[in-house]
Formats: sequence, C-alpha cells, structure tokens
Amino acid sequence: MTERIADIRTEAEQAIAAAGDTEALENVRIQYLGRKAELPNLLRNVAELPPEERAATGKAANEARKALEQAIEQRTRQLAAVELDQRLERDRVDVTLPGDPPAQVGRLHLITQTQRELEDVFIGLGFNVAEGPEVETVYYNFDALNHAPTHPSRLMTDTFYVKPAEGEPDIFDPEAVLLRVHTSPMQIRAMEAQPPPLYIVVPGRTYRPDNDATHTPQFHQIEGLAVDTDITLADLQGTLLQFARAIFGEQRQLRLRPHFFPFTEPSVEADVSCFNCTDGVTADGQRCPLCKGEGWLEILGAGMVDPNVFEAVREHGYDPERVQGFAFGMGVERIAMLKHGVPDLRLLYDNDLRFLEQF
Repeated sequence: MTERIADIRTEAEQAIAAAGDTEALENVRIQYLGRKAELPNLLRNVAELPPEERAATGKAANEARKALEQAIEQRTRQLAAVELDQRLERDRVDVTLPGDPPAQVGRLHLITQTQRELEDVFIGLGFNVAEGPEVETVYYNFDALNHAPTHPSRLMTDTFYVKPAEGEPDIFDPEAVLLRVHTSPMQIRAMEAQPPPLYIVVPGRTYRPDNDATHTPQFHQIEGLAVDTDITLADLQGTLLQFARAIFGEQRQLRLRPHFFPFTEPSVEADVSCFNCTDGVTADGQRCPLCKGEGWLEILGAGMVDPNVFEAVREHGYDPERVQGFAFGMGVERIAMLKHGVPDLRLLYDNDLRFLEQF
C-alpha cells in the first residue's frame, strides 16, 4: 500500500509542476486531494487494513497529503504572481491619453452667449460693434450727455468715483474719474472719431452701487446709436421691432411708452409682447408670472438723440440742424433673464455649474 501512496505522490507532484495556470492547478488539487480522490479515501479506510499495515500506511498517506498541499500552495503563489503581471500588462492604462469620454472644455457663459447673440442681430441690421473704456471722466459720462449738474446719478451714492491720490473726488470736475455707469459715453467718443453717418452698438461692463435680485454692482449693457439725415422715431421703432422678433420670436409686437432720459428727446421705454402668455393669461388660465398679467415686458430705454448731445460734437460734423439720430440701451442680463426664465440676477454670477450647464 505504501508503494501505491508513493506513486500517487510522484504523479501529483509532476501534475502540480506542469499546471500552467491557477485553474489547471485547481483541477489537479481536486484530482488528487478532492473528496473522491484516491489518497483521501486511503486515509479514511486505514482502519479497515490489517493491524500490521495501519501505522505505516497512515503515516505515508498523511505525509503525502501534507507534501502535496504545500506543493499546491507554493505553486499557487507562483502562478498568481505570473497571472497578475500578465493582467497588469494587458490592462495597462496610458495616462498620457485623454479620458474616455474626454472631459468637457467648458462653454460660453450665458451672459457672453446673450451679448454675442445681440451683437449678431444688430450687425445684421447694419450696425458696427464699438468698445470703449470702462474708466471714464465726468465729461464723457455726464456732461457731454446732457446730464444736469443736479442730476442724482452724479452723487457718490449712485456712482463709483475713483479717488485721486490726494483729497476727495470733485464730482463736478469734468476731468474727475469714475467707473462708467452706462456705455453711453461711447456715443460721444464715436462721434468725435467719425463724422456722420454713424451706426454702432456698444457692448460692455458698467458699474453702479446696487445689489439685489435684479441689480448687481457690475453688469453688462449694449448701447445703440444711429445718426444720419432724415432719421425719425419710426426708424427707431422698426429697428427695435426687428431686434425683438430676432431675440424673442417672430410673433412679438413692440410698443413705445413716453419716458425721460437726459440724452434723448423725445424719450421712450420699449416693451415687447409677452412670449409666455396671451394678454397676461397663460394657457392654463393663470395670471402670467413673467409679465405679471400685463401682457408686456419692458426691455429697454430709447429715444431720439437730444440736440444738446450733438452740440457737444458739432465741430466733428454733427450739426443738430442737419443730422438726427436715435439711441437705445439695454441690460444684457435682463435680456438673458427674460429669454431663459432666470428668476434671480445673482444666479448669473454665483458660478454654480448646475445652473450654468443648462445653457
């Protein structure tokens, strides 16, 4: 019997050494050490052998079983290490390549999208895009635009003045420096640089000390100016109607309401018909939350250029007896809020990706 145990041990050791992977090694283990294998059965049946053979057979069988278990354990570690190396080589990740899918590189902010869309509309209507300085003088920001010396917007509570090196700013000094409160100073700068006819839109940042759900200290405007001969309020109305339909839909209507601005006369507020309802009532019969039931949305201020503004640039070819013009100005954020249903202006500046990725 001991001879048979020696033969089994030799066969098993050869099979263990020949196993090429852990799966083949597991099959060898089952074949020689499994519940139905010959060696374990010999151990279970030792008690049935003649007394003189029991000790030698049991000892030989136990030694063989332990030797095979150790051999299998050692071979398992060898094969596992080899297979791990193979798997690492096969599954190697090249960290120099971009991820899959590639990371997003970003997109234009909603304010920038809206500004460019507005610029495209007015370029299509024959306007050129002009840009000017954000740090201005009192002359260009107020005086040349026909603001009275007592106009409240000149006060330090309504305008960011740049403090000089010594003392306090003189808000009545034409050379005093401030952050522009509107993009309108470019009306004067553009007319100084070019004789009529002149058709420009001026996008850019402006600054006022306001901060609430509909105002921020820094915001964006687009100013428009058209100067030529025989320009009338009807030209302004037609231009704004085409703009409103390009931005808010072909079915939009426009209305003008009398208003006052220092640099236009007559002055108007422009409203566009609400695109969320019909006459202030939504499709489900509720009061429209966008226009508050009015049926109209205020979008901008406009008017015919005041002759006093032309007087400031008369020497550059803008004789108020020969030329006329219209001007308009709108907030880029307001247009974006109306078009996309943004409830709070501050959302545009919070930089919350959950909000920005919607656009």
